[in-house]
Amino acid sequence: MKVYIFCDIEGISGIAGGCYIDNSRPELLAAARRFMAGDINACVEGCFRAGADEVVVRDGHGSGFNVTCEMIDPRADLVQGVAPRCRFPGAEGADAMILLGYHAMAGAAGAVLEHSYSAAGFQTLRFNGRPVGEIGLDIRIAAEHGIPVVMVSGDDKACREAEEWLPGVTTCQVKTGYDTHCARLIAPERAHRLIAERTTEALRRRTSVRMPELEYPVTLRWELVERHAVPTGPDVTVIDARTYEKSGDSVEKLLIW
Repeated sequence: MKVYIFCDIEGISGIAGGCYIDNSRPELLAAARRFMAGDINACVEGCFRAGADEVVVRDGHGSGFNVTCEMIDPRADLVQGVAPRCRFPGAEGADAMILLGYHAMAGAAGAVLEHSYSAAGFQTLRFNGRPVGEIGLDIRIAAEHGIPVVMVSGDDKACREAEEWLPGVTTCQVKTGYDTHCARLIAPERAHRLIAERTTEALRRRTSVRMPELEYPVTLRWELVERHAVPTGPDVTVIDARTYEKSGDSVEKLLIW
């Protein structure tokens, strides 16, 4: 069994606001990297408890250089760096995917660090007219590759969002969001124990997870925070100065722009 873990940082246990992921507080940024590694290692442990033979971890926040190999369980491989043409490099042949440390979509009330790919760039993202974030789209991109998403971890709003997009998915709530920069946190030991347990549970029932039905074409609509030069071409429909959309037969390809 090969398991692919895509790890973001905003939904990691112990992180309650933006000061953990910018350069204004170096000590908090360093802590966030440790928190990220702790959640990853707990998830890796849960994978091997469930009988995994191979675990690949994708450092998926920002440019993909947040943790180092020496911080990660040596049984797992680490994928780092930017791969603009592929959302999940190294996922080929995976039997299951875990979305670790995810956050709710842009605009989600009370969610910690809510956004959809870019808080600075996108006000709202819509999938076939429905507001969507990274959870909903990544579940579908994984399905395009034939890989079921079996677990999602994050705050309570991220977990609820995951269940709305993929009923029956295992979720792992590691904090409660009160606002963009405010959360109720649990001790790392409790969070890591919970992640390991939920990971094992999710993988043991992976064959019962139903992937979303994929119907094409699909349409993505970007609503921008500020006006800027919108891409033009035969595959782009400009709605107004801040809104454009694209349609196609692959969610992953539509996100490349």
